[in-house]
Amino acid sequence: MNSVVVNSVVVNQNAAQPAVLFLMGPTATGKTALAMQIVERLAAASPATKVSLISVDSALVYRQMNIGTAKPDAAQLARYPHQLIDLIDPADSYSAATFCRDATAAIHTAHAAGQLPLLVGGTMLYFRALEHGLSPLPEANQAVREAIAAEAGVAGWAALHQQLSEVDPLAAARIHPNDPQRLQRALEVYRLTGRPMTALQQQAGPQVPWRIHKIALVPSDRAALYQRINDRFAAMLQAGFIAEVEALQRRGDLHADLPAMRAVGYRQVWRYLEGLCSYEAMLVAGMTESRHLAKRQLTWLRREEGVQRVDPFDEKSVASLLNELVTKRI
Repeated sequence: MNSVVVNSVVVNQNAAQPAVLFLMGPTATGKTALAMQIVERLAAASPATKVSLISVDSALVYRQMNIGTAKPDAAQLARYPHQLIDLIDPADSYSAATFCRDATAAIHTAHAAGQLPLLVGGTMLYFRALEHGLSPLPEANQAVREAIAAEAGVAGWAALHQQLSEVDPLAAARIHPNDPQRLQRALEVYRLTGRPMTALQQQAGPQVPWRIHKIALVPSDRAALYQRINDRFAAMLQAGFIAEVEALQRRGDLHADLPAMRAVGYRQVWRYLEGLCSYEAMLVAGMTESRHLAKRQLTWLRREEGVQRVDPFDEKSVASLLNELVTKRI
């Protein structure tokens, strides 16, 4: 019988069911800070307990994108190493399939070393793909994408969003009309397969060989979350976010349609630097799109089953979680 110490208790790992922690939540809820607290508390409770932090964030995989992604700084990463951060160049792309491959390898490595994998981040699609497997979606088709983009250039993305609502109302409900990348993908899938992307995504994948304990940071005060989002975006600008995007533009090999540059915040600052909007409009758009991102993340979390919900702005709620992780079996 193979076992390791996790959270001050012995966890049986026979039947290929070692433990994995998911720490999920919308942007600006303090996921990274809480993950670091968990590392400290578990180590204090049992020095034998080692935690391997694994990032679940589609923007943190990019190098040279630090301020706008709220990436942990060098000192934090030195003390709390994270897997799956700074993996690729902004000119490259990263998919859910690639994440599943990389995360699975990181989890297996952690388990082999007797460590508890703690996956932390806000890219809900990655969490779901890892837990339930990837949906049988078609590969990207450049011709179809160009046709959709051409239609949007004439009729506008609002009209394309209306098209999507007619063929895949569930996808249209969760995709904002001002999110052309996701709109384009949903319409592309329908045009290639004749089936709604939502229906394809609901097809079950293989079961993972882990016991997953899911924690979701869900603020009870939505207004407080939105204020934090606004404050954080303003703080990013004060910290040099515009200079960071300027440096990316100066490379000469990046453009606004790359997945990296379409990340929330980067897209708005890029437009400002190209003279397409004022500073004030960029500020408002960055805050607004960050709030929309949080809404989408919360929508994903509402559909998650078997989740332990914690209010990250309630000290008692967080303290209760930390105590439970130390004293109870996961």
